[in-house]
Amino acid sequence: MKLMIASDIHGSAYYCKKMLERYQEEGAERLLLLGDLLYHGPRNDLPREYAPKEVISMLNGAREELLCVRGNCDAEVDQMVLQFPILSESMLLYLDGHLVFATHGHVHNEKNLPPLKAGDVLLHGHTHVQAMEDRGDYVYLNPGSVSIPKNGNENSYMIYENGRFIIKNMESSEIRNFVLA
Repeated sequence: MKLMIASDIHGSAYYCKKMLERYQEEGAERLLLLGDLLYHGPRNDLPREYAPKEVISMLNGAREELLCVRGNCDAEVDQMVLQFPILSESMLLYLDGHLVFATHGHVHNEKNLPPLKAGDVLLHGHTHVQAMEDRGDYVYLNPGSVSIPKNGNENSYMIYENGRFIIKNMESSEIRNFVLA
């Protein structure tokens, strides 16, 4: 299975459109969104072309393709306008024999780990900082942010296919990759 993974759109119509274009070009089977879809939150500047209503329309148009977990900026009122589930705090995926605990990262993260076994993967957004780290007991992955990257990162998303995770910038150029052992 080929997945595209993205996080932290924060209401940017510009980057939501680019993300959906990349999704089509990548030919992934599903797009996993790690939360913070519509609003920028009090700690972030407004992203480029901040237009939550346009983002709603674009995401609803792709609803059959989307899997999503709730971010700290996502609210129950957002679920009222989005036509796909967004309120789950986490999602478990089984990819090539590995459990992947997917979440936004504001509750479960490296400082507050969910129950993980050796070889499991913690996948989250929230920090807006890309990560691909083998921590020995688990693997930590973060696709960075589609619209508001931090710590000098580029706007980015992640692809998963055949045991390999790849972080790419919004022009589809590979930034880094990680192969599950």
